[in-house]
Amino acid sequence: MYPASFEYHKAESVDQALAALAENPDLKVIAGGHSLLPAMKLRLAQPPALLDIWGIQEMKGIRRDGDHWVVGAMTTHADVLRSELPLFPEVAGWVGDPMVRNRGTIGGSLAHADPSADYPAAALALGVEFVIRGPGGERTVPADDMFQGIFESAVQPGELLTHIRIPATTQASAYEKFRHPASHYAVVGVAVVRHADGSVRAAYTGAAEKAHRLNKLEDAVNGSQAIPTGLVDAGDLLGDRFASAEYRAHLVDVLAARAIERLG
Repeated sequence: MYPASFEYHKAESVDQALAALAENPDLKVIAGGHSLLPAMKLRLAQPPALLDIWGIQEMKGIRRDGDHWVVGAMTTHADVLRSELPLFPEVAGWVGDPMVRNRGTIGGSLAHADPSADYPAAALALGVEFVIRGPGGERTVPADDMFQGIFESAVQPGELLTHIRIPATTQASAYEKFRHPASHYAVVGVAVVRHADGSVRAAYTGAAEKAHRLNKLEDAVNGSQAIPTGLVDAGDLLGDRFASAEYRAHLVDVLAARAIERLG
């Protein structure tokens, strides 16, 4: 089965892309294409027009800026995997396969907000800042406000996620994942980060409608208390034929304990 027919447009700069989006609200942005194209092939998505932003060089690359790393949204998973970023290289190693990693982009994955994706948990644990540009100019969104529901992020129609800012002063980090054997997406993934001030942030993905902070785990670790069980309520989680909500809640406990142990 092939995708339905569509118009194809290209942009070579952020300004050009934003102008195209303002002129034609039906445009669907595509970069690496590893989320959108499979959906189009299955006719789960049928956009009438695509805007290819792969050629926007200002949205690519990784650089140090004081106490932060600045990562272009068009940076590939493969480039993230080879970088000196905290936590994200480990997470990138869990993403897809070499073909996906060489073409898929970190910004595309984060803006797509797949509830089973790996990066959102890492972004929450790291306290990433998202730089978004649109008709009203540039704004910065904290990680806690980025993921809003199933395939729903803070990036609004007509806007582009251009960069992310990652604290460069973290002390230690870990990501533990139980993956689906067929899709390799997270059944549950847990990320934990010890920051420069010694505090720990943690988050999980794959188990609910979006990635969430693990507040009970953070409170226990930051209060020098034993890690409790029941970190999340199964009633707040999703279940399916492969893993029930109760099983996912158990996995959160197990993976969180492993991740905390790796922090040392």
